[in-house]
Amino acid sequence: MVVSSDDAVLIKAHKLRWREKIFFLISGIIVSIPVTLFFGALGKSFYSFLPLIYSQVISVIILTPFIEEFAKAYPLFYRYSVSERSLFILGLLVGLGFGITEFMVYVFGYGAPVYARLFGLFFHAASTSLVAYGIAKNRPIMFYLVAVFLHFSYNLAALKEGAIGVIIISLFAYILSGLAYQRTTEKCLEPK
Repeated sequence: MVVSSDDAVLIKAHKLRWREKIFFLISGIIVSIPVTLFFGALGKSFYSFLPLIYSQVISVIILTPFIEEFAKAYPLFYRYSVSERSLFILGLLVGLGFGITEFMVYVFGYGAPVYARLFGLFFHAASTSLVAYGIAKNRPIMFYLVAVFLHFSYNLAALKEGAIGVIIISLFAYILSGLAYQRTTEKCLEPK
């Protein structure tokens, strides 16, 4: 904290170090994945009486975007004097950590082809960075819902249209993330 000559308090932005970046990347794995699994299992208990196809549609297409986007954003509320840009980068890293775990599960656990999961890996980084942007701009709910809608669209495209739909939605998420990054500044966020 710095006090200027007119007694205004200026908070100097904290520079991110590699340890912090690694911490948030890992939190995408060790915090976001368990939260997702817990709420996913909890949600299934409410609609387990439905036929399998309906419960899978409810789970994968409708609930998963809400649960995963919340779980990925959760570590971002641990914030301190960081800049908008730093918070955006931390969101990207949390999403990337989550995406790496999901990638490993699908490729090594379910035998999905590597090329089929690459877009998802980076999609999670892009969608979480959008939520981080919303947190930085004090509009977390709006950007959370944007990420949920993108995730819903991605899952629906994967189910109905396959690779082309997934690629289009992913590229759209990447572009939105890039635009959001360009609008971030080194302005320090005030602690809440």
